[in-house]
Order: sequence, then C-alpha cells, then structure tokens
Amino acid sequence: MADRVAALDDPQLRVFAPLIYVAWSDFDLDAEERERVLAAMAAQPWLRPAARQVIEAWIDPARPPGAGELARLRTLIDHVATTSSDRAKASFARVARGIAADGDARVAADALAQDLGMFAGSEITAPVARAIPRTALSGWLDGDHAEVRARARAWLATAHVAYGLPVEDHRTIVRGWLFDLAATGLGRLAFPGVTSTDDLAAFSAMFEELGHGDLSLLVKVGVQWGLYGGAIWALGTARHHERLAKIAACEELGCFAMSEVGHGSNVAAIETIARFDPATRELELHTPGESARKEWIGGAAHDARWAVVFAQLEVGDARHGVHAILVPIRTPDGAALAGVRTGDSGHKMGLNGVDNGRLWFEHVRVPVANLLDRFASIGDDGTYSSPIASPDRRFFTMLGTLIGGRVSVGAAAVSAARAALAIAVRYAEARHQFGGEGERKLIDYPTHQRRLLPHLAETIVLRVAFGELRRRHAQTFATPGADTRELEAEAAALKALASTRAIEAVQAAREACGGQGYLSVNRIPQLRTDVEIFTTFEGDNIVLAQLAGKAMLGAYRKQLATGGNRAVLRAAAKRVASVLGVRRAGTEPTRDRGFQLAALRFREDHLVETCAARIKKRLDDGLDGEAAILEVQEHVVAISEAFAERSTAEWFAARESAGGEASRELIARLGDLALLSRLERHAAWFLETGYFDVARSRQIRREVEKLLRELAPHARDVVDAFGIPDACLAAPIAFFDPAHPVYP
Repeated sequence: MADRVAALDDPQLRVFAPLIYVAWSDFDLDAEERERVLAAMAAQPWLRPAARQVIEAWIDPARPPGAGELARLRTLIDHVATTSSDRAKASFARVARGIAADGDARVAADALAQDLGMFAGSEITAPVARAIPRTALSGWLDGDHAEVRARARAWLATAHVAYGLPVEDHRTIVRGWLFDLAATGLGRLAFPGVTSTDDLAAFSAMFEELGHGDLSLLVKVGVQWGLYGGAIWALGTARHHERLAKIAACEELGCFAMSEVGHGSNVAAIETIARFDPATRELELHTPGESARKEWIGGAAHDARWAVVFAQLEVGDARHGVHAILVPIRTPDGAALAGVRTGDSGHKMGLNGVDNGRLWFEHVRVPVANLLDRFASIGDDGTYSSPIASPDRRFFTMLGTLIGGRVSVGAAAVSAARAALAIAVRYAEARHQFGGEGERKLIDYPTHQRRLLPHLAETIVLRVAFGELRRRHAQTFATPGADTRELEAEAAALKALASTRAIEAVQAAREACGGQGYLSVNRIPQLRTDVEIFTTFEGDNIVLAQLAGKAMLGAYRKQLATGGNRAVLRAAAKRVASVLGVRRAGTEPTRDRGFQLAALRFREDHLVETCAARIKKRLDDGLDGEAAILEVQEHVVAISEAFAERSTAEWFAARESAGGEASRELIARLGDLALLSRLERHAAWFLETGYFDVARSRQIRREVEKLLRELAPHARDVVDAFGIPDACLAAPIAFFDPAHPVYP
C-alpha cells in the first residue's frame, strides 16, 4: 500500500495536509467534510492528476488513517510550518478552517493554528481591495455580447485543458468536450436565421472566448460549426439548411475539404473534379492525381461522417469553376464508404487533439441535390445556371461568404495570447528575484515590464478591433448582395497581424516565466506549439497580407483613375500636409491620440503611394503586371501590416471613451502603450522617411518606458478583467504564493 503521508510531502500537496488532518481529527470523515475537501481540490485547477489521486486516497471513507498515520501527518505539518514564512502559515490555517464550519472540526482547526502560530481566528485578514474596478474594464472589453461570453466562460470553467496525452487519448477527450459544448446549445449560434435569432457576431464572440481554453477544442468547434456547418449555411439553400440543427447538436459530424496537397492557398486551381451525369442526375467526384488529394482536413482522419468537398464542376463540355458539394464519407459506425479513401495526417507540432486527415475520391457519386446551390444550380434539363454571370466574381463571392473563419481565427489567436500573458503576469506579480534591499517582484523590473506589458496592451487594442470587425462582418452578411471586398481585405490583414502578434506574445510569456514557462504543467508550452499554426491556417499570413496589400493598391489606383488630375493633386497635397502637420506637431504630447493616429496613417499612405510608384515604373519599363508585383512583394506585405495597425488603432480610439469614468484612464494608458509601441517598432522607418527626427524618436521611447512603470501596478487587474476561468489558466505558477511556492 502506498505511503500516503510521504505522498503528501510534495510542494504541490503540502497545503492540503492541515485540511486532511482536521478532517480526520476525530477519526471519522462525514460526507459533508469529504465534499469540502473535494471542493477545495476542485478550486485548484493547477493540480496535476497524480496529485488529485493522492488527495482522493486520503479522503476515502473506507481507508481511515490510524493513530500512527495521523501522528506522522502532524509531524509533517510541524516541519513545514517551522520552515515556512508567516504568510505560508496563515495560508495553512485558512485551508484548515476551510472545512471546519463548526463542531469538533472547528475546535481542531483552531487548536492546530494556535499550536503552530498560524494566525487563527480574526488574525487571518481578507485581501486588500484593488484600486481599479475590474468589472468596469471587463464590461467594456466584453462589449455587446457579454451574455454569450459569460455562457462560454461558465462552460470553460467546468472543462480542463490537456497536455502530454497520447494522440488517441487527446482526440477522445476533445471529442467529448465538443459533445458537451453542443449540449449547452451554443453551437446553434453559428447559423443565425436558421437555428438562432442572434446575429453572426454572437457565435464569433463565443468562439473568441474558447480561445482561452484548449486550442484543439477550438479547432474542432471551428471545423464542425464554422467550416462544415458554416459552408452549408452560407452556400446552401433551404433543403440543405434542414440539417443545421443536427450539425449544431453534433448529431451529424462533418469536415471541410477544400485544401489539396498541390494547391493550398490557390483554391481556384484545385484539381478534384465533380462531373455531372445527366443520365442519373448525379455528381461524380474524383481525385485525378496525388496532388489533388485533400490534405490537412480537420475531422477527416476519424470523426467526420460527411464532408463539404470543393471541386471543379463540369457540366457537359464546360467547366464552371470551384463549387461546394455535400459528400458522405463514412457510415454511422465509422467505416469509409465505397470509393472514399481516408488517411491520418499523423502527429503534429501541436493541436494533436484534432484528427486532421486526408481524403481521396474514386468516382464517388452523390445526388445533384447535394450541390450547395445558393450561387449556382443545375436545372432539371441539365443546364447550369448562376445569378452571377462572371465566373471570377462567382468564385470570389462564394469564398467571400467564408470570411468569418478569418475573423474568428484572428480573434481566437489573441485569446490564446491573453491566456499566456495572464499566466505570466500573475506569476510576475508573485515571484520575487534578487534586489539590494531584499527581493523584488518580477513585475517591478523594467526589463520584465518591457517583456510583457506592450504585448498585453496590444491584445487590448486587438480585442476591441475584432469586436468592430465582427460587427462589420455580421452587418455585411445581413445585407443581401453586399459587396464584401473591403471586408475581405480587413479580415485578411487583421488575421495576419493578430496571429503574428499572438505568437510573439506567447513566446514573450514563455521567456518571462523562465524554466517554469518551459514546463508543460504550466500550460504555456502547449499554447506556444498550438498557436503556431494560426499563421497558416484559414490562409497563410503572407498570402493574406498580399491580398490586403493589393486591395489597398487597387483602391488607390481607382481613386486616381476616377479623380483625374485633381485626385493626383489631392494625394500629393495630402502627403505634404501630413508631413508638415507632424513636423508642426513636434512639441505635441506623444500621448495625444491624434498624433499617434496621424503617424500610423502616414505610414500606410506612404507605403501605398511609393509601392504604386515602384509598380508603375516597372510597368513603364516593360514588365507585365505579375512580374512587377513580384518584384515589390515585400513592399505589398508591409502595406497590409500598416493598414491593419492604422485601422485597429482608429477602431480602438473610436470606442475607448465608452469605457466609463471608472476605467477610462487605464484604457487610455493601455492604448497609449500599444500605439506608441507600434511607432517604436517602426522607428527606423519613420526616421528614414523624415517623419520623425531623432528627438521625437527618443521621446517616444522614453514615453513607452514611463507607461510601463505606470501600468505595471495594474497588470494583474487587467489580466483578471479578461475573466479567464482558473480552469483555463490551469498552471501552478498562475496561483503562485511566494511564501508557500507550489511546484509541479
């Protein structure tokens, strides 16, 4: 039999020793006491499974401790108490009294505290109230979907993150979480107008909250409701929508088969064929070669029974481009259907709770009714028709309906960064290091502030920006026939910026936690490997940046083309005025929001204008358009970043005053730190263009340093205002007590 006393002599378990001692003080453990011990254990999400098993063994009514075991337990408590600080002793007493409501247990708890000098009774003081009202900041951050976010958080508080599991075990637990989440009804938010009365932004807000939890679950949710169900909702018609209730409830599991191994971002060139057979009124799907196999398809390796397959539609002698078709791929018990071959993508860098797989089709036939026909159909006479005559416009209209994936993925990447930063900030608030007059908290060191706080401020700005993008997305898709091109560019640019910044933030959090940040139990390593893929799924960031950059160049060219000479003069005057305005503003406070926004606008405008000039020169020299763009590719990508930084800053500025008096000053300082950090990041560029002189650049750096000092005391308030459940933080260092350290 295992030595239960020795098992409790563990840094992560010692705090439970007095609780267990008091519970068994009368050699009897009633049901109420046992429940209190279990509740105390449940309140510590950082406890590893093995540690939970030790505590459960101690409170097994069938295995009461003997007198000798209790005496050894008391000796252990004596030893820990004599080597602990006063704060640790107070923590011991507080835990012991946690189950001692009255009676003999209360007497035993008081006696134990008195014997060990553990500040019994009224000497245990409550924590001091914080100066910044978190509820005000939380309400401002949650925006219009506080109720949906609260429901998602309540569910997350009952779930757990996973790490270090075998692939099959990880997939099994994530699948179970998906079914549990479906049972709450939150999946119905994905299909407004069919399964819910909410707008599309509600689902995106819920998805953003899930980004604080296990990211494998986030991806499973995104595949099931965002991609598979979302494609049916956006591209299908009434007969297809009948199945959305089952999809929302996970009674029908599906996947989204677009990407091919030979064609990832270039969707228009995918090779899978869907040929219409007029004799049987069926579509025959076929994978013509290995480069046409569907690759990286979430759910395809095991769980999905259906797939929305994107293929080149052929009717008669004509090819009509890429269309989406519903295809069954497995029987209800999981066996592959005839003509469908599946494969497992295998072990990945992260997200191993997702069953990514491959699909091949060998002359698989489905009814023509399975064509998702919102934008194209095949009539009873076998004639292809579409309300959109242009094949190119039809293709981009179809893909445009799927923008929500980029909106949601970008926002969720920022959520993952917030979770990592919350762990790191909470640890930095408690962990001490060196110091001449004694040890200092990590958060008091300027270098540590520099590591974490600019990233924290950036997540605030991006949180607000995605709220605005979510609103625009919902509004656009509630308007029939709306032009989505501007929204596509915004979603592409913001997804690229947000996922890149998220990886930087998680990496900074990892480094800021030292060796503890390298331990899997502290969750940051799993976040770091999981969030990596966000830069390439739902669109490779470089490809998306080019899409957004080209859109900005196109808008600029259109403006000049339609405005004639006056437009050219206006553009030149705008640039001159911008430069002169900033030089006149050289003495203005760097915390002036107008100054910050003007600088970001100048960067975007300058990059667009100079890139357009470079392209024109190459065209004049005889290069074709594609070659000219290729030569300035990095310049085009820089436009996307500048556009995203400017637009998100303006959206933040438009909403920051809604924070209310209680949190307005803190919000303003967070905005200052985020925007000035962006200007500092591009200091060399601003100096090269003459927009900043050396004095102004130095002033910005000093102001950032000052803001770091001002915001450091409030960092914990900010991360707590995110409302991330403890079960999501799930790291011992996020609950670190310097007087009684808990190590995994």
